[in-house]
Amino acid sequence: MNLIGNIIWLIFGGLAAALGYFVSGFLFCITIIGIPFGIQCMKIGLFTLMPFGREVRDGVGSTGCLSTLFNIIWVFTGGLWVAICHFFFGVLLTITVIGAPWGRQHFKLMSLTFAPFGKEIY
Repeated sequence: MNLIGNIIWLIFGGLAAALGYFVSGFLFCITIIGIPFGIQCMKIGLFTLMPFGREVRDGVGSTGCLSTLFNIIWVFTGGLWVAICHFFFGVLLTITVIGAPWGRQHFKLMSLTFAPFGKEIY
């Protein structure tokens, strides 16, 4: 079931979203200061390619002050808007019974894109 969900996800926008995250990650990695943010964009892009069957958890021992500082910077530099977009599409998809599984994937992405530092994908 996860394979079918991932294929449908990729066809109807998942591939385009992942490419957007990859391009953003590459652009962030141009500067030394942006490398941690670029790595997080790449991590989110990989998760966006195949979200079914995977989950986001808080990392073990990664609640340090640097992680918190990077999450604050992330929120103010666009992370909030990306999380709001995933929330909007999640609500829109869960209104219908057929779109509910894809809406749940948007909610997982919302939690990851709001504060990606200190999160791990399993």
